Amino acid sequence: MFHCNGWGHAWTMAAVTGTVICMRAFEPGLLFRLVDEHRVSHFGGAPIILNMLANAPEEQQIRFDRSIKVMTAGAPPPAQVLARMTEFGFDVMHVYGLTETYGHILQAAPQQSWEAEDNSRQAELKSRQGVRFPMTEAVIVQDTDTGLQVPADGSSIGEILIRGNTCMKGYLNNPEATAEAFADGWFHSGDLAVVHPDGYIQIKDRSKDLIISGGENISSVEVENTLYKHPAVGEAAVVAMPDETWGEVPCAFVEVKGAEPVTEAELIDFCSTHMARFKRPKRVIFGPLPKTATGKIQKHALRDQLKPAE
Repeated sequence: MFHCNGWGHAWTMAAVTGTVICMRAFEPGLLFRLVDEHRVSHFGGAPIILNMLANAPEEQQIRFDRSIKVMTAGAPPPAQVLARMTEFGFDVMHVYGLTETYGHILQAAPQQSWEAEDNSRQAELKSRQGVRFPMTEAVIVQDTDTGLQVPADGSSIGEILIRGNTCMKGYLNNPEATAEAFADGWFHSGDLAVVHPDGYIQIKDRSKDLIISGGENISSVEVENTLYKHPAVGEAAVVAMPDETWGEVPCAFVEVKGAEPVTEAELIDFCSTHMARFKRPKRVIFGPLPKTATGKIQKHALRDQLKPAE
């Protein structure tokens, strides 16, 4: 019962006379038990919640012999996490939106052709933000330099712009911020993305989270997705770290699974073999990651840790 998503579910459940099962606090073992006991058909959770389910102790996990619809939102979900969800019988759809658009405006609507792909490829396709909801007037990805829409080549990066009658009117008592957000008649999301040839949009980063190292753009999301492929990584977040030579470089914050041993050098080498070397993190810091009440990792708190002492 929180925020836009909570309101949407509340009205929808009332309309279909559905039963809502509430958890006072999230605990992976409890969710598995409730889904089993009450024959739950649908649930939602941020990618970090899905990751906690994937990394729950084996004795808490339940693999269901039925398909359970799951919606995830709040951050670009690692493909590795989506792939793990299929082992439990969870059919995950990723959706995208913002507070300013009153919730979700894009969905990774599955296509029949995806069924021919292996689980790994299907997870990559499902991790995209997708195509617009019917109630959303328009969503484009615009080159921030030229003002033109980026080509649907899966590599040209621009900002997601949105139009629709669920967009906010503006920020309360802040006309300057409102004018900036609605420049040229579009709501500017601040999210950087590409458009694939099939028309599906995929976020590469928040504009504030993009790492510009020696003039090269590095997506923190791409580095995080690579880290999640390592068997010892439970949770990961990547932010920019000041660097005298390159201006800024990637720094990874990692929470390991249980007691699995892994070193900083091992994770850096792992990234070097799975992505361009200049994108690999130059430092890895181990420990719990700060999160909001809804499970989002607080990157601003991580950036604060890297600020030089005054």
